Amino acid sequence: MKIFIRTTALIAILASSSFSFLAMAQDGASSVLDRYGGLDITREGPTIDADLARKMFRRGNTYSNLERFDEAIEEYRKAISADPNYSDAIRNLANTYYFLERYAEAKPLLARFIELQTSTSASLIAAVQTLGKLERDDRNYAIAIDYDVRAIELDPDNDSQVHIMANTYNNAGYAAEAIRIYQAGIAAMPGNAFFDRSLGRILEQEGRLEEALIAYQSAASKDPESDFYADLVENTERRLRR
Repeated sequence: MKIFIRTTALIAILASSSFSFLAMAQDGASSVLDRYGGLDITREGPTIDADLARKMFRRGNTYSNLERFDEAIEEYRKAISADPNYSDAIRNLANTYYFLERYAEAKPLLARFIELQTSTSASLIAAVQTLGKLERDDRNYAIAIDYDVRAIELDPDNDSQVHIMANTYNNAGYAAEAIRIYQAGIAAMPGNAFFDRSLGRILEQEGRLEEALIAYQSAASKDPESDFYADLVENTERRLRR
């Protein structure tokens, strides 16, 4: 995911001014940021300087467009220090860290960006999906699962992500999380019979044969022309009668 805002007007100005405007107000900005005390303090009211945050954000975008990422990071950090709730700066800083494969630094920023969102957007969906994957990659399954379930809810037509998530959990020995993923997939895409079949497979793997039968019956009802699902139901019923 490489979301970097391309501001062609700024690039044109840069070409003619030799970046002189990037150095303006540096001393003033530094003193304000020093007074605020860095990125890790929650601030409200008069300590937030929205104008300064926007200025630093624009400068960060300019550096990002030029692929001067260390300088972009510095400006985005200043923007967030001036306004800790500036979600665009948080998102762009997270994206920069992600692009540079500095995932440990990207994760808390993605979490903060997600927390600040009040409506569904492409950026929110991407952030939730990315953070869930990063936590799964780090084997932080107890954290990842909630983001993964939310990703399914936010992007309900994406059936491939459901299988990837569930297989990751199940292969790692986290069958309960895999079951929860398929249940979320079924809720999001109720007509997808293969989700029911996959859920039944994991339930059967866990020795929960009665519940597996219910899942197989659901798959068969959604795809009544499938001999495969009908056979699953018949074979499971036979096993339960023994």
